[in-house]
Amino acid sequence: MSNSSILNHFLLLPFTDKWELQLLHFSLFLGIYLAALLGNSLIITAIACDHRLHTPMYFFLLSLSLLDFGSISTTVPKSMASSLWDNRTISYWGCVAQVFFFLFLFSAEFYLLTLMAYDRYVAICRPLHYGNLLGSRACVQMAGAAWGTGFIHALLHTGNTFSIPMCQGNMIQQFFCEIPQVLRLSCSDSYLRELRLIVISLCLGFGCFVFIVVSYVQIFRVVLRIPSEQCRHKAFAMCLPHLAVVSLFLSTIMVAYLKSPSVSTPTLDLGFAVLYTVVPPAVNPLIYSMRNKELHDALRKLVHVVLIHQQ
Repeated sequence: MSNSSILNHFLLLPFTDKWELQLLHFSLFLGIYLAALLGNSLIITAIACDHRLHTPMYFFLLSLSLLDFGSISTTVPKSMASSLWDNRTISYWGCVAQVFFFLFLFSAEFYLLTLMAYDRYVAICRPLHYGNLLGSRACVQMAGAAWGTGFIHALLHTGNTFSIPMCQGNMIQQFFCEIPQVLRLSCSDSYLRELRLIVISLCLGFGCFVFIVVSYVQIFRVVLRIPSEQCRHKAFAMCLPHLAVVSLFLSTIMVAYLKSPSVSTPTLDLGFAVLYTVVPPAVNPLIYSMRNKELHDALRKLVHVVLIHQQ
């Protein structure tokens, strides 16, 4: 193959070649996918329907659940279908779409997590200015900026990646279309253009990481000086779920991409990819709903209304 335009499909890496294990993979992914959809749908519906949760913190949480809902739907259904029908093929444009939407939603989520750190910083360190700095219009604009930046980021990477000639076959060593694996199929030095974009993205991501760290340093300095133990507990309860989600997001990414090349095998790469593509969207709703009385009350109210309508 002398050019990527000749390609009309790619072959994804299967988790296993045995039919029984393929069914097991399908069942596990189906369970995780349904749990992620249920958890994120409940959070979205509860926040949208309960006016008491129409605050900046829950607005950003609703946006995060939408992104989690989309990101896990980009990769998992195709993988389940591949196992169920024993078909590793993904079309060229299907691969392009998968790269774009996953990168778009994944990038937007990290930018949104950065905004959520800012929300907690203002709420705890500058509470008197909270209404001015995080009004409804400002929240919509910031969330729109996160989604828009993720869209542009994904558009640049996807366009650049698939404009590179490919002549190393069509076998992608991953269970979904991933930019590093697609670049391995390139047959020219053109991939250096994409590497430059990746470096710029890493710098931007590092800037967001530094912002989150600095925000939490300031938050903990203020919280530890609060004389009331009850107020300290409330402040920690507000911050710890977000901190846990950020830690899960970044730790799975670092495990997947910063591991030593000497331990890199297709099987391990598959496992690490599951960590950062499947686990966070499924676990995030559980983290945010734990010990959150306002969210629990909204969910109970939602279930009560549904039961009444069924009767």
